Amino acid sequence: MLYRYKKSFEKIAMGLLSFMPKERELKKLQQTMHIYEENPEWQLFLWKKEDDFVGLLGVEVADDHYTIHHVSVNPSHRGDGIGHQMIDKIQDMMQHREMRATDETEAFLNKCPVKKRRPLILKGSAFFSVAGAQ
Repeated sequence: MLYRYKKSFEKIAMGLLSFMPKERELKKLQQTMHIYEENPEWQLFLWKKEDDFVGLLGVEVADDHYTIHHVSVNPSHRGDGIGHQMIDKIQDMMQHREMRATDETEAFLNKCPVKKRRPLILKGSAFFSVAGAQ
């Protein structure tokens, strides 16, 4: 189940976020957490499986689209479909908005089932294609 981030989840969120290659340095990790805590359009979610938080999803929300900036799953739970479940849930939540990727999240998102056909979206220099969309 997907839970909205709150300050009491900070250490858990930082641990999960640190699994992302560009978030391993403490200073960068703290800067990223600050962005999510201070900007309402930047939203952080944690995925709970049984009694443990095992996944994290970070999105930037705009009026007509949302950008997936962070997708992270605890390595001991990778391959269980948690990343795909988080993307599925966020698509339900943001159903009237277009999903976009960053360079860091593009490869993973291209593997996820997309609920509706969407055009290719350019975010920075990355195209987010909708492979597998019907």
